[in-house]
Amino acid sequence: MKILQVGKFYPIRGGVEKVMYDLTLGLSQRGIPCDMLCATTEDHSGGTIALNTFAKLFVIPTKLSLAATKLAPEMISRLRKIAKDYDIVHIHHPDPMASLALFLSGYKGKVVLHWHSDILKQKTLLKLYSPLQSWLIKRANMIVGTTPVYVEQSPFLKNYQNKIDYIPIGIPPVYANSENVKLIKERYAGKKIVFSLGRLVEYKGFEYLIKAANYLSDEYVVLIGGKGPLHDALNLLIDEHSLEGKVKLLGFLADEEVPDYFAAADLFVMSSILKTEAFGIVQLEAMASAKPIVSTTIPSSGVSWVNQNKISGLTVPIEDASAIAKAIQLILANDEYYEKLSRGSLNRYQSYFTLDNMVDKSLQIYNQILSNYKV
Repeated sequence: MKILQVGKFYPIRGGVEKVMYDLTLGLSQRGIPCDMLCATTEDHSGGTIALNTFAKLFVIPTKLSLAATKLAPEMISRLRKIAKDYDIVHIHHPDPMASLALFLSGYKGKVVLHWHSDILKQKTLLKLYSPLQSWLIKRANMIVGTTPVYVEQSPFLKNYQNKIDYIPIGIPPVYANSENVKLIKERYAGKKIVFSLGRLVEYKGFEYLIKAANYLSDEYVVLIGGKGPLHDALNLLIDEHSLEGKVKLLGFLADEEVPDYFAAADLFVMSSILKTEAFGIVQLEAMASAKPIVSTTIPSSGVSWVNQNKISGLTVPIEDASAIAKAIQLILANDEYYEKLSRGSLNRYQSYFTLDNMVDKSLQIYNQILSNYKV
């Protein structure tokens, strides 16, 4: 079989494009031809990039923005040109540009629609995109989510449950630099390190993690990695609550630094508050590092399916600083309980969320639709 992944951006930054890229690499490393068609971001010049003998990236320059969406019109002509070469187009949603390209491509083969999340906040975009989204849902031979929860409860997919499945996101093992881990621990010597990571935006709920520090003693330190538009507001919140010694905004962490902070931390917290957080890939990095997780129970999201309550960590209500603090204290107050959740976290990663598992499940679905479905 020959597969084409179609979706968002290069260079790789967000979760959707990371899934696309990792699938392209994982499949091609098994000798299965798999290419990736996407648009540029960060002023990348675009072009064709060979990854290995069986994979290449077609990176199309982004030319304009409409309704807060980046558009690369050349994706349409490129897909029209190459579509016939592929047995399956695996398209990643939400991405109006990719959907439009597929609609206009004339492609007659099989389609897997990877439903990473609903369009929630961009109401204008959804109004413009809705007819195309409806067409794509009907066109797809199979619709896959990242968790069973999200695709079962999405209002857009309720009439298509007969062709629903899911592919849990998988990541490679996480390896830390022992010297860097030692330095981080020395920097916060005598402290229980609570780590969190993500863009500093509203749906991540970092304000509630910061407020949770009010309930924690001075033996704790909360480290938040990432950058974003709420940086100054969160710094002001830290100042207002006199938490300068207990909460640190680390700023942007390079990819090679992230495993070191996971390894140095005692546990990881995901404080997200909106369904925009559909999965939470950072939870997988915590699991691969054998760290217990405190996450929130977001209605209709898959976050608390990933982090199983009392197995890989604890789940708490959204927007509840006190509950976050109590969960942190409960995990770190008892060594035996801590070790149980640490083992559970690592076991859950190894059982569900490895890169091999993601590639295996994708292949299962590809083989299924090539065998059983007709366009």
